[in-house]
Amino acid sequence: MNRREVLAGLAAAGAMSAQPPAASNASPMIRKGRLRQGVTRGVFGRGMSLEDSCREAAKLGVKGFDLIGPADWPMLKKYGLTPTMYPPGPGGTIPEALNRKENHERIEKGLHAAIDEALANGVPNIITFSGNRKGMDDREGADNCVASLNRIKAHAEDKGVTICMEYLNSKVNHKDYMFDHIAWGVDVMKRVNSPRVKILFDIYHAQIMDGDIVRNIRDHIQWIGHFHTGGNPGRHDIDESQELNYRFIAKAIADTGYTGFISHEYSPDQGHDPIATLSKALDICDA
Repeated sequence: MNRREVLAGLAAAGAMSAQPPAASNASPMIRKGRLRQGVTRGVFGRGMSLEDSCREAAKLGVKGFDLIGPADWPMLKKYGLTPTMYPPGPGGTIPEALNRKENHERIEKGLHAAIDEALANGVPNIITFSGNRKGMDDREGADNCVASLNRIKAHAEDKGVTICMEYLNSKVNHKDYMFDHIAWGVDVMKRVNSPRVKILFDIYHAQIMDGDIVRNIRDHIQWIGHFHTGGNPGRHDIDESQELNYRFIAKAIADTGYTGFISHEYSPDQGHDPIATLSKALDICDA
């Protein structure tokens, strides 16, 4: 081996030793930044580990990861991802939540503890629900939700953590769910009137129940604390294969001055590569 070959070998070895660890061996994609985008586990399809999901999300410029519990927050943070929403549990479940007085003590206790835990770990939002009707009048359910949220809001305000009540469809996925129209949720938010009690506006569900997505976002943005995406019909890819124009929706959200997260909660179409699908979704919403 001559001198030139020795020097070349040394240089190559030095370059290899200077490589950063696997968790950061690719610079994250830089996005425009008007909207902070997040993900949920479902966008990665089946079989991908949480660590691989976090690694791929970080490479694509994702900023947050929704509905991941405290045990896995260190993994998210390893890849620079914010745990953007505390998963169901403290705030009740879809069928059993704030519209029933018998749930209030348990849920309020859970939310108090979750708010403290969220603050300590940089988690901005906690999910909650209205609950199912089970024959209850919507006005009674709204009154019950307001009463409970009024008891918890001061703690949320003091700690700077936002409680987000999810707006879901009762036509296809969640039969009998009470908060299935935007007007009901806005009425609750207005009566609670707290900067730390907001709506989780799931665009897929909203399209099924009320449509008029952009007008409703513009009219009610002050009451919205978080967004979820999903294509309709089927809650699949958010591209031209379905009826919602997410480029227009994302721009409309950004134009309101919204500063929270918009997190992707679709399931990739069968046969579609999850990472390529996510990359495309992030590009579409990079307003």
